Amino acid sequence: MRVGAMRPGMLDRLSPQAPDALLALIRLHAADPREDKIDLGVGVYRTEDGATPVFAAIKAAEQVLVDTQESKSYLGPEGDMGFVTALMPYVFGAGDPTMGGRIQGMQTPGGTGAVRLALAMAQKAGVKRVHMGVPSWPNHAQILADLGMELAPFDHAQADGTANLDAVLAAINGAGKDEAVLLHACCHNPTGIDYTADQWTAIADAFAASGTFPIIDAAYQGLGHGMEEDAAGMRDVLAKVPEAFVAYSCDKNFGQYRDRVGAFYVLAAEPGALDTAFSNANALARAAWSMPPDHGGAAVRIILRDRDMTAQWLAELDTMRARMRQVRDALAAAGTAGRVDLTPLGHQNGLFSMLPITKEEVARLREDHGIYMAASGRINIAGLTPGNLPKFIAALAAVAV
Repeated sequence: MRVGAMRPGMLDRLSPQAPDALLALIRLHAADPREDKIDLGVGVYRTEDGATPVFAAIKAAEQVLVDTQESKSYLGPEGDMGFVTALMPYVFGAGDPTMGGRIQGMQTPGGTGAVRLALAMAQKAGVKRVHMGVPSWPNHAQILADLGMELAPFDHAQADGTANLDAVLAAINGAGKDEAVLLHACCHNPTGIDYTADQWTAIADAFAASGTFPIIDAAYQGLGHGMEEDAAGMRDVLAKVPEAFVAYSCDKNFGQYRDRVGAFYVLAAEPGALDTAFSNANALARAAWSMPPDHGGAAVRIILRDRDMTAQWLAELDTMRARMRQVRDALAAAGTAGRVDLTPLGHQNGLFSMLPITKEEVARLREDHGIYMAASGRINIAGLTPGNLPKFIAALAAVAV
């Protein structure tokens, strides 16, 4: 058959998709020749010098792998279970990390893989609708759409830069039996607005009373107030409910962005239910990615099994958290920039916060001042330093009038 006479090809049936906005922002920033440009877009930690370094503890663990790893043979779809179990005391508490044998986990390709597996498992168990505070990490909605699950949004934040407790309680109390509620454990992306301890207690009580199923995304533990403090609200929920899913990421708190290190955990009402749960989780994982990459999880396992390496990692995490807190304190101390009140950023947490500015003002910051951020107004706090903070505040004041 002549090529010209062929019927439309398979690829002709595809529709163009919108490019990833943050990846486009990376390219724009890279092409900008201005030496004083500021990148507040990409969600990675940066030092005051603008570097995103490999943790010294990770380098030490990788050297152990180089010296001692004897094989790159396959693992199962569950991945490195030594990594999964070594992480559990930090996630669920050292006193009883399995909660009486009711928690079990498996390794995933990053936090994204963990979220995907959690939502796919929920769907397989009959969940059709997921309530979620918005704005949220964009991939939450994309994964739900790809799975054909309905997203039921509620307002995560209030105008004063605090969490909207009434909205989340209404979602939990109003959810049906085939519905779930997805929450961020800490350092909310993109707002930086976390629930207070008292609000977490109310949320946990609402889950317990309503029977609504919780899915908790823990991607930033340790970047807010500390490893224990950042897990406290999640642990409060888990202590009061019979069942839950937790999606966990080591990308940020171990600096393993490209190594894709995550874990998916199930809390069951009874230990005996975990075998069936993980037979389903393993089947879903096998069909999606076969098995997770080993290297990053193995490095975390080595760190958490060595007292000195663990201390080194925690000290590095403390340094990261302290730097971001210093930036937040400086922004809050600046008061207002134009019409933007920066004081709420001082009590928000983690890598991100949202500025109440328009897309047009975001474009002006980029074009006139070389300041790059997401069109939503989300900024990466770690992109700011003592050297560029004055420029950022002055530019914001000039644009947000």
